[in-house]
Amino acid sequence: MPTEQHYSILAPCPKRSVQSLIRIPIISTLTSRNNLALLYNAKGDYDKALPLLEQTLAVIERVLGAEHPFSLSSRNNLALLYQDKGDYDKALPLLEQTLAVSERMLGAEHPDTLTSRNNLALLYQDKGDYDKALPLLEETLKVSEKALGLKHPNTQIIRKNLQTCRKKLKGGEEEGTAGAVTKL
Repeated sequence: MPTEQHYSILAPCPKRSVQSLIRIPIISTLTSRNNLALLYNAKGDYDKALPLLEQTLAVIERVLGAEHPFSLSSRNNLALLYQDKGDYDKALPLLEQTLAVSERMLGAEHPDTLTSRNNLALLYQDKGDYDKALPLLEETLKVSEKALGLKHPNTQIIRKNLQTCRKKLKGGEEEGTAGAVTKL
């Protein structure tokens, strides 16, 4: 939080301008922390990634608010880490909250909302809850095709994830052989 010393250095700037200037380095630092945590997660080093993502999300929500797009992205990343660890009970409320806020703040057709829907559907799929995963992926694909187009990379990923879910639902494939899914 800015102190009076910050304001005196930048006087005669209005306090509102100073607060905006001070937030820029904070956001850059938080972005770097978030990216480092994602690298640890990709390497499977959950013990290093988890505290970084939890702390980063807490600061982002305090500085920018829980409904800011950066907060939504950070919450999504934390949920995906829990999902990667197999801790679905911690991942589920985070993904549900992210989707609800994304739909309300960004709209149903926004790419970030589509990402949230895709990732929630993949969590349901990982849990074996295909009755929730399949319709969510079908709706996500429909909206993505309309909003982003048939050839958009995210639309193609969602389509592939839907195909994989359908294969797994049919039960004709061994676990893990129905094709890899891709989180957005």
